[in-house]
Amino acid sequence: MMVSWKHYLFTVSLIIALIFVFVYNHKLWEEKHFLRASLSNASALTEVCHQIFKGRVFYPTGNALKTTLSDSTCYEYMAQSHYITETLSEEEAGFPLAYTVTIHKDFDTFERLFRAIYMPQNVYCVHVDEKATDTFKNAVKQLLSCFPNAFLASKMEPVVYGGISRLQADLNCLKDLGASEVPWKYAINTCGQDFPLKTNKEIVQYLKGFKGKNITPGVLPPAHAIGRTKYVHRELLNKKNSYMLKTTQLKTPPPHNMTIYFGTAYVALTREFANFVLQDQHALDLLSWSKDTYSPDEHFWVTLNRIPDLTYLFMRGREKQRHRQREPENCSFQMPG
Repeated sequence: MMVSWKHYLFTVSLIIALIFVFVYNHKLWEEKHFLRASLSNASALTEVCHQIFKGRVFYPTGNALKTTLSDSTCYEYMAQSHYITETLSEEEAGFPLAYTVTIHKDFDTFERLFRAIYMPQNVYCVHVDEKATDTFKNAVKQLLSCFPNAFLASKMEPVVYGGISRLQADLNCLKDLGASEVPWKYAINTCGQDFPLKTNKEIVQYLKGFKGKNITPGVLPPAHAIGRTKYVHRELLNKKNSYMLKTTQLKTPPPHNMTIYFGTAYVALTREFANFVLQDQHALDLLSWSKDTYSPDEHFWVTLNRIPDLTYLFMRGREKQRHRQREPENCSFQMPG
């Protein structure tokens, strides 16, 4: 009996030791691959700089900066592509951002954009045009699977340039981001052909300067834009060519006597305003009215942000939310007789 007990202890100890050795070697292997990838890229870039400094023309045999996931593991891919995987400052940690990215083609371009804006404390929603190829969709899905704070939009739209579907794509992502547990301060919408000119920290510092105000630049309708909301426009969607068709049918006036403004489709929105856009009746009515206008994303955000009594609407929205939260406690329930 004693021999059997000692044999059992020896077997368990051996198994634990083997597991420890395996885990240690696996981690060492990953670190070596990480270092090898970093040194390889650093060596290639150093050679380029050296040749340029000497005034010579340098022709690299391949892409000096790896940008495709291919058969690499996520760990190798992030190392080779130089992703930032740790928050760089306390200021950035305390001011996370949310991004919507709407794309439909050019995976390499999207990949570079995503790498440039990626930070582990932020959160990212990517909307892929429903009409995009399966190859493109799968490549985007594979890339995002490496990042716990990035995901595909829960609902994809077949996007028509200048149509309501382009705005709806942003709204779908905004809704998903609103459900995120990341306490983001501003949501920034981008497209696949964008690229940042500032670091994440510079963007954070810039946004903090607005003290909780939205960034929705715009003006009263210039002459060339009046027809966009004066006449009915329709999306024409087909496999070969999708476009907007202008009709001669006049539109009804905007809801709630709103004054329509025009501006950029690319904005920075506070989380409070994002909730207002998704829930308030003024916003929902404007969205419905905008469905047959041209390029509604260029008037939707800026018009809502210039509603004169916007502060009052925010306060009313908070009161309704509090009321909904209290409502179950005030409900009476009677057992059936």
